[in-house]
Amino acid sequence: MPILRRAALAAALATTALGMPAPAPAQAQAQAPACTHNVGMVVSLTGPAGRFGQAAAKSVELAFNELNAAAGAQGIAGCRLGFDLRDAQSQGSVAVDQARQLVDLRRVPAIIGGIISSVSIPIVTSVTGPAGVVQVSPASSSPTLTRMATEGQTRGWFFRTITSDALQGTAAARYAMDQGLRKLAIIHVNNDFGVNMVAEFRRAYVALGGEIVSTTPYNQGQASYAPEVTNALRSDPPALYLVSYPGDGTTIARTWIQQGGPATFLLNDGMNSADFIRDVGPRFLNNAFGTSSGTVTTPSTEYFARAYPAMSGGFGAGAPAADRAFDAAAILGLAIAKAGSFEAPAIRDAIRAVTAPGGTEIHAGPEGFARALAELRAGRAIRYVGVIGAVEFDGNGDITGPFRKWRIQNGEITTVGQMTVEEVQAVQRQLPSR
Repeated sequence: MPILRRAALAAALATTALGMPAPAPAQAQAQAPACTHNVGMVVSLTGPAGRFGQAAAKSVELAFNELNAAAGAQGIAGCRLGFDLRDAQSQGSVAVDQARQLVDLRRVPAIIGGIISSVSIPIVTSVTGPAGVVQVSPASSSPTLTRMATEGQTRGWFFRTITSDALQGTAAARYAMDQGLRKLAIIHVNNDFGVNMVAEFRRAYVALGGEIVSTTPYNQGQASYAPEVTNALRSDPPALYLVSYPGDGTTIARTWIQQGGPATFLLNDGMNSADFIRDVGPRFLNNAFGTSSGTVTTPSTEYFARAYPAMSGGFGAGAPAADRAFDAAAILGLAIAKAGSFEAPAIRDAIRAVTAPGGTEIHAGPEGFARALAELRAGRAIRYVGVIGAVEFDGNGDITGPFRKWRIQNGEITTVGQMTVEEVQAVQRQLPSR
């Protein structure tokens, strides 16, 4: 494991001793309540999605530290906020075991996580849904979670601060066509996220006139992806749509280039990673394009851009999952304050209340959180407008939002524009019925 990765993981783990945020300064500690409300956090600190979880853990630490400082001696529902951090290892079975320990032994009423959909889905079906525990994911984007909610499987306990791939796949197809990528091969991770992302992309891309010459799934954690790359190259594609994570994706992209594949790539949101660029080689990625869930710039965005890099141990404010994990933690913390108790049903109901239109607009940071808590103590409504902008959860726990269009040039990720929800929905209205 590279030194930076080890350091980041060590930082993520070391600063959550017994699952609590890093110690505050001595003056703040003297004013803090003696008790702690610990929520659970199950994210991938290791495995293909490890960097996402490490970045997310630092975001939650920042949000809770700021909320605790703003709350002072009164606390959040009378106590300090903390979190019990567990490593899902990018595996659903491990995640379920960790979530069960948090729910059954630690009695947490809420869990932040998972990062990848193949972790979040088994947690909600096996643990949080049946137990009646709130679950907020900052990065699980599979449309399966929406379907599960409509079928009653999530039982109303699941929320996420990222848009569904049902929208992102359409946005990626439109962006590909706009960039002249009218023919390509696909290599994708063979899990719920990868399968669904490709299905949504295919539906839109083909309808828009694109041609997919081959689709090759892969299993995570292989030592080599040469057979998958060889298969994808047989049809001599002019470009590759790589739906992956930075770890496996790096190996696949390098193998693609080594086997003579064209250095023209379409990438999913998780590949928006400085590690991926560094390890593949910036000179090979000057014709790489991608989409991510977008943001609407707010004072919270500006605060996060200043505060997060200074405490994150090496992550930038644009690290995948970082901004959405901060908002997940802030919303959860404010919901606990609104609920006035550390009980799952009250927290669940308060999540929609603190993000609903009509309340006093609240932004992240010391002053914003102090104002939020003052408003809540006075019995007044608030609306948290976060790092990614204002969100509102629908009946399935989903949000809608814009999509960021980006490309890689000279080793840097550059935003080239945004695609609004209305623009994506306009494309979807042109598609054939399912």
